[in-house]
Amino acid sequence: MARGGAAACSALALALMGCGGGTPLLHPARTLQTGDLRAAAGISANVAVGSAAEDLRNAKEIAARDPQAPGPEGSNPAYAKGALVAAAIAPGLAPFVAARVGVGERFEGGLAYTGRAVRADMRRSFDDKNWSLSLGLGASAALYGRQQGTDLREVDLGSLHGYGADVPILVGWQSTGGIYVLWMGARGGFEYDVVETLTSEPKSVTIVTAPIRLEATRIHAGGVLGIATGFRHVHVALEIGAAYQHVKGTYNGSNVTVYGLGLTPASAVWWTF
Repeated sequence: MARGGAAACSALALALMGCGGGTPLLHPARTLQTGDLRAAAGISANVAVGSAAEDLRNAKEIAARDPQAPGPEGSNPAYAKGALVAAAIAPGLAPFVAARVGVGERFEGGLAYTGRAVRADMRRSFDDKNWSLSLGLGASAALYGRQQGTDLREVDLGSLHGYGADVPILVGWQSTGGIYVLWMGARGGFEYDVVETLTSEPKSVTIVTAPIRLEATRIHAGGVLGIATGFRHVHVALEIGAAYQHVKGTYNGSNVTVYGLGLTPASAVWWTF
């Protein structure tokens, strides 16, 4: 229990920070029984690889050698690509805090917080002995003012907000007694993000210098694989997600597109009541 308490404290400390990072599922295919509750706390990461990682690296190199970057509108598409990766793909670490509850008829609802965003979902499982198939639908919101800064000048991630949706389809197996749990499946969706200052003042009134506007639509599709082990009410879960990501948007007058593979490793401790 001391280890579980330490994990919970670590997750709470991370939750006080705004950060990047992905939004993992970190739940098995089988839904909870009616009235059962599962709480989870842990950490996740978002890793951009391939051309998306190269776009971000190029933009950081431009920022390091050019104090005027990003420059006049439309003059620096390479910098704009890195800005879209930082904002929409959001490489980095994030806390993971979630709660799920069985609502009857093999339906389950969940709510998760990942520092950068919140996600709510509903799903149903179809069970046969030790095997399950679940179909779900999730909606997410990128939270304004919760993400940390970046090495890229004039990319104010603290002014980012947005929304999205995703559809996970999972197949899973669990041993008798639930000591071992495995799940795998497919997940796809979209997210729309904007960097702009939110204010209650009329648009004609400027309180501070507004950040350069960024607008991005990200479409992603890929797979997820997870495993959990434990006894009775406590389990430790590990999950890895991989998805192809396509981001199209505008930054500082440059219309650009970035794409590449993203990895989302994550781990959490589950408490089931």
